[in-house]
This record gives sequence, C-alpha cells and structure tokens, in this order.
Amino acid sequence: MTQPVSFDIRRILDLLPHRYPFLLVDRVNEIVDGEYIKAHKCVSFNEAFFQGHFPGVPVMPGVLIIEALAQAGGLLVLHGFDPSETADKLFLFSGLEKVRFRRPVYPGDRLDLECRLIRHKLKLWKMEGHAYVDGVLAAEAELTAAVTDRGEMA
Repeated sequence: MTQPVSFDIRRILDLLPHRYPFLLVDRVNEIVDGEYIKAHKCVSFNEAFFQGHFPGVPVMPGVLIIEALAQAGGLLVLHGFDPSETADKLFLFSGLEKVRFRRPVYPGDRLDLECRLIRHKLKLWKMEGHAYVDGVLAAEAELTAAVTDRGEMA
C-alpha cells in the first residue's frame, strides 16, 4: 500500500489554476494517489462572499462548499500525474449527484474535505466527497469531473 503524503499551499498552487479569491483548499493533510484525499479550508470572516451571504448572519454558500470538494478532488487526480502531462490541462466539473447539505458553515470553522475515488474511465473521474466541521457532516456529494485541454475551452 502506498504511504499517504501531505503538502502545503505551495504544492496546491502548483497543481490547481485557482487563485484568490477562488482557491478553496488551504492544505492537504493526507493523500494516497488514486484512492483518497483529506484536505481543509480555514473559513475566515474576511472571505469576500460573507459581505453578501448573509449580512448579519454569515453562512458559507453551499455551492462554494461543493467547489472546495471539487478542488480537493482535482488535487487527488492531478497529484498522480507528472506535471509535464498537466501543464495544458484543466480539471472541470461534469456532473453532481446526491448533493446534500447537512449543517451551515460559519466564519471561524475549519472545513475538512474528504474525497474518495469511486471510478476512473478514460478522461472521467467519479468521486464521493464529504465536508465536515468539527467531525460533523456539513455536506456530501458525488462529483464527476473530466480532464480537458485548455485549448478546447477557447
């Protein structure tokens, strides 16, 4: 069995094209290529989305929780590639199923992100993702994503 590894924001920035304010993974705590990832996002009151969601009652938007899971899933997939193979590639959502929100996420929470690979066929990956706060399930989903050439997006 492969030993899990961890890495910080520098490696995340090497793998993902996302940047502030849309980078939603702060650290990878544990990753085993082709199997699973455990990462986290520290949710700060300074996040831009809290200005309007919702004034006086700041709640992290559910779509951003799912995006954080998708970014963690992207890290799981991209970490297994040689960097030269992914330089001109993008990892994009292609489907969501069984999405459920179980509890709100507030400023000051640490959002723990876990994705496990269900299936990989050709350029498609399907994963189950769970987001937790203090060990309590906040959201879950099955995510499907595809790797595509950046040139196909023009």
